[in-house]
Amino acid sequence: MRRRNSDFRRPVRRRFSNVFWLTLCGLVVLLLIILLSRTTRDSSSRLVYTKRPYRHDRIADGLNITEEMLRPESMTRQINDQISLAKAILVIAKESNNLQFAWELSAQIRNSQMLLSNAASRRSPLTNGESESAIRDMALLLYQAQQLHYDSATMFMRLKGKIQSLEEQANSFSEKSSKYGQIAAEEVPKSLYCLGVRLTAEWFRSSNLQKQFKEEKQAAAKLVDTGLYHFCVFSDNILATSVVVNSTAMNSKNPDMVVFHLVTDEVNYAAMKAWFTMNSFRGVTVVVQKIEEFSWLNASYVPVLKQLQDSDTQNYYFSGNHDNSRTPIKFRNPKYLSMLNHLRFYIPEVFPALKKVVFLDDDVVVQKDLSALFTTDLNGNVNGAVETCMETFHRYHKYLNYSHPLIRQHFDPDACGWAFGMNVFDLVEWRKRNVTGIYHYWQDKNVDRTLWKLGTLPPGLLTFYGLTEALNPSWHVLGFGYTNVDSKLIEKGAVLHFNGNSKPWLKIGIEKYKPLWDKYVDYSHPLLQQCNFH
Repeated sequence: MRRRNSDFRRPVRRRFSNVFWLTLCGLVVLLLIILLSRTTRDSSSRLVYTKRPYRHDRIADGLNITEEMLRPESMTRQINDQISLAKAILVIAKESNNLQFAWELSAQIRNSQMLLSNAASRRSPLTNGESESAIRDMALLLYQAQQLHYDSATMFMRLKGKIQSLEEQANSFSEKSSKYGQIAAEEVPKSLYCLGVRLTAEWFRSSNLQKQFKEEKQAAAKLVDTGLYHFCVFSDNILATSVVVNSTAMNSKNPDMVVFHLVTDEVNYAAMKAWFTMNSFRGVTVVVQKIEEFSWLNASYVPVLKQLQDSDTQNYYFSGNHDNSRTPIKFRNPKYLSMLNHLRFYIPEVFPALKKVVFLDDDVVVQKDLSALFTTDLNGNVNGAVETCMETFHRYHKYLNYSHPLIRQHFDPDACGWAFGMNVFDLVEWRKRNVTGIYHYWQDKNVDRTLWKLGTLPPGLLTFYGLTEALNPSWHVLGFGYTNVDSKLIEKGAVLHFNGNSKPWLKIGIEKYKPLWDKYVDYSHPLLQQCNFH
């Protein structure tokens, strides 16, 4: 057979050499990868081990320790540990009245501290020889403490007992403070009592006063004029009522259009008539009535008066012996059964000719003109009031017992509460919706005091539920009788309410707020000076 030309022969040797070199290069690359990975692992492991001493150095820098104290055989650390334990035991020894042992322990603590101080001064560690005696003596005392049961468990139990004892004392003091504060708030100051007596005497002695009062009452066509601004106050406090009338008159743009309807009780009727007859208030019309004039206000019609005839109710509010005094004293205040307090629920019957009135409590001060309240649209509601569910004030569930099914079924616990003290009442809507009847219904249901306990606000929340129009908060600013009030709110407020125990006419009144009330009292008045008002 004829051989091929050399150009067409297979390059066997050349192909073999290429495969060889490719394989060799792959092995070299693989070897380099292995070497590099080992180098990285070694360096990372070295980094891990180098970080540890660095971290320990940072901890040591943050503590008051030396290198010697980190050694396992450190005498300085052992003495420091003994001192810490001895100080804790010293407290227990003193609490246990073991004064002799406490003295010995204190002396040994001082000796050990002196030893450490000397070593620190010479900047050399303690030797076994100089520290052995201190360690042994302290160890003996600590062992003795262990025999006396001055260990951590004992200390814990003693401290727990001490805390419980202090809590009981604090609760007792708090309860006493609450009781004394309530008593102080309910007391009639001597000066106020004196004023009532002197005014009553002046009324019966002066025929001119009586004649002037009758003339003013007969000529007062304003009393039923629905085009005027009618305010009502129900109170037995002469001076407080005077401040309400005077502050309203002083800040009114049209005082001659302002009519005040005052209702008091038989005891204060003569004094109230005398005061408001002998003093003028910038042309404001003032009429005084007594609650005994309302013959319809009797036990057959009024649930509160009916409840007062019940022996359990009398015991609850007046004897102080009911339910083993578990109920706080503030809930037992008889003023919450006073008809002057509950008369606010009968305003349409007290003033049958009127269509709209502004109700004011006797512990308020008026510092803006209130005439705009009489043109405020209540959108078909009966009660215009400032809501109090913002900030520290409460919603319905804070006033009512939501464990009772009647309350739970009819009222939203998160409904926004509002305040008595400055309220606009639409008497036309009131009569149309029979609001007084709603009030009677809830009072009858609460004869056993299971729906609420305190005052007139809870029944008010029930009575006017869904019938209240929220007013601008600046109309009625609360809290001057028990808390701090923002100065901006004071400046903007139209009516400032001293709700709480710290009334401005009492010694327990909050001093920084008293000037807001005092500026409407004429302390130069002869009767006020005779009764030591200042």
